[in-house]
Amino acid sequence: MSGRRERAPRRLKPGDLDAAARRYLERFTASSARLRQVLRRRIERACAHHGDDPAPLHAELEQVVARLTDVGLLDDRLFARLLAASLRRRGDATPTVRRKMRQRGLPADLIDAALEAADAEVEDPDLAAAARYARRRRLGPFRPAEARAERREKDLAALGRAGFSYAIARRVIDAEDAAALTT
Repeated sequence: MSGRRERAPRRLKPGDLDAAARRYLERFTASSARLRQVLRRRIERACAHHGDDPAPLHAELEQVVARLTDVGLLDDRLFARLLAASLRRRGDATPTVRRKMRQRGLPADLIDAALEAADAEVEDPDLAAAARYARRRRLGPFRPAEARAERREKDLAALGRAGFSYAIARRVIDAEDAAALTT
């Protein structure tokens, strides 16, 4: 035990959810599903502690999410596009990007549209993402030449675990040099 006591939650009144949602969105980018999850947890915790009925607060929750969506503070379409682009720049494989976006509460149609937009300028998005991943992890052509041959299988396995197909992993790891992947 750390000796740290957990604070009792404050009793929630009408109007508190709007302020809590705005404070949360000031600190984090979130989908509407994530914001609902955070606020529901807050409602449940406060109501359980104080013995209040959570029903009116749950009704207010939907109004708060709708109001924030109307004013543009909450935009799932924009959030999906930014997240997909960020994950692709980072070098994540398509299945990994889809999984991470589903975990953030985004529906399949938004995920598909965001991935399509993120991959529009690239001829082979998975190859480009695998090359970025290899560069970040210093795999294959991004590692010193003397260690490449002995680490080949481990590098292939690393790309496989990251969600890339064997064919893509082999193309990246067996590339002559880093310049061959970036052109």
